Amino acid sequence: MASPTQTSMAVAIFASDKGPGDPERASLMGEVGRVFARKGARMLCLAEKGVIPVPLITAARTAGGTVEIVADESIVLPQALTGVPITVLPDKTERQTYLAAQSAAFVVLPGSLASVSALFGAWASGASRPVVMLNRHRAFEVVRGFAADVLAASVPHHDRNIQFADTVEDLWNKVVWVFEQRH
Repeated sequence: MASPTQTSMAVAIFASDKGPGDPERASLMGEVGRVFARKGARMLCLAEKGVIPVPLITAARTAGGTVEIVADESIVLPQALTGVPITVLPDKTERQTYLAAQSAAFVVLPGSLASVSALFGAWASGASRPVVMLNRHRAFEVVRGFAADVLAASVPHHDRNIQFADTVEDLWNKVVWVFEQRH
């Protein structure tokens, strides 16, 4: 069997470039897109309510990566994303179910509340996928604290379901680790 670092393991990536949040998020999305593309990941990117992670998708495609956009009906792709496969699912629950069914893990990048909100919607929908959060600039420190204080005491093997990474390379390594824990 091929190593997950060299396969087309699918990951659903939650990222937003709209609204207040991390000013470095566009460059961070680009870095994630490039690294995950080089590692052979198939990336599913959620696009809802006019929010499309363009820097992530553009960087991934430029690096030769495979990207699919999972969108609501409001999404109109900019010309820069011509040719990117798009799956339009009008119902939010359908989008969340599709992302879970098509991916091995959920990845969330720091940015605005839109990306975190979408992640938790998908996770709370009953989708049994591990989550890996890029905790750059301590963006998810509150969630990390919750995981350490509450989940560790009440959910066996919670560390197989939620991981935190400090760098993009570490993010990829954690995605591979949670994938291997489940297979």
